[in-house]
Order: sequence, then C-alpha cells, then structure tokens
Amino acid sequence: MSIGAPTKSKRLETRGYPGFGKRLKRLRRSVGYKQAYLAELLEVDQATISRWERGGQTPPPDTQQAVFAALGPKRSDDSALRRLVMNSSDCLHLVEEASHKCLAYSASRARDWNTSQNALLGVSLWQFATEEIQEAEAELEAEGWWDMHTPAPKAFQTSEAIHDRIRISAGEILWERLYLSDGTPVRLVSGTKAGA
Repeated sequence: MSIGAPTKSKRLETRGYPGFGKRLKRLRRSVGYKQAYLAELLEVDQATISRWERGGQTPPPDTQQAVFAALGPKRSDDSALRRLVMNSSDCLHLVEEASHKCLAYSASRARDWNTSQNALLGVSLWQFATEEIQEAEAELEAEGWWDMHTPAPKAFQTSEAIHDRIRISAGEILWERLYLSDGTPVRLVSGTKAGA
C-alpha cells in the first residue's frame, strides 16, 4: 500500500490526530502487528514507524489517515456489537478509536445528527469535531489514555456545531473504550443534550 497524497477534497476534510504516536502504538499492538510488518505495508522503513510512535516525528494528516487505513483490513464483522448500538434507545455511536471512523450509531443519534442511520458509516467523524471535542481529544495523551488498556471513561461538555452533513447538539459527551473481537480499540460515545 502506498501512502501517496490524497485528492485535494480529501485533504481538505482531514485533520491530524492529537497523540498520533501513542494512538498508533495502541492500535498496532491491539491488532498484533509488529513495527516491521506495518512499515512493509506502508512502504516506509521501521525507523519511521518507531519515530512516529515515540512522537519524534508526526506525519501530515493525510498520511495519518493512510496509516490507520492500513491497520483496518483485518477487521471482523462484530455484528452483535453493531446491532446493540444501532438498536439502542440511547443517543450513542461507535467509532474506531484511532481514526474516528464511524462503525454504528443509534436511531436516536441519527435524529440528533439530523441524518439517516447509515449516511455516516465508514466516515471519519473527526472532521466534524467541535472545539471542545478537539480539546478533550488532546487531553487524552496527558491523562494516559493511550497507555492504559482500559482507561476510565471521559466526560465533558460540548457546544453545538452545524455542518453540511451533521449537526452536533450541545450537551454532555461520555467516551468509553471497548475492543472489537480482533483487538481493535473502539470508542463508545454517548451523549445527553443540554437541558435534557
């Protein structure tokens, strides 16, 4: 897999991820890849992977996306977990923790986002992150989130944001880490609208 530059429109909608190195290390170890194997997949040398994981070098956002995509083909179905999320009466969604790629969301979340229940599947939600979500994500590294197998849930408040594909309501957000059957770390995101 080559990690060449994406199209201009793709580049415009991507942002780098806070704590990229630790995030990458957690995901790589969870799916059982060695640095050398990942380097081979990405057509870079192992020293590059090592520098990324140590934080000595951070690749541009489009490369970060390509790295997480390379770790994705091993995914199993995990249909039971997806079904639980989709059929929940709570307002929640499930994303890959490294890339924020949307795996499933409840009908209540679809209504909150003002979209259908499948329109955002496979889409990285990071591009829609509010300032508060970005700040909370940046705090994870200092809190040791990426170093722990099961970090404590993280709760915070966010403001409203309206994008062309999604509406984010103001209110409380709770992040909890789960793992797919193949070891991939995912994040269960639940929320309560302000005033609810």
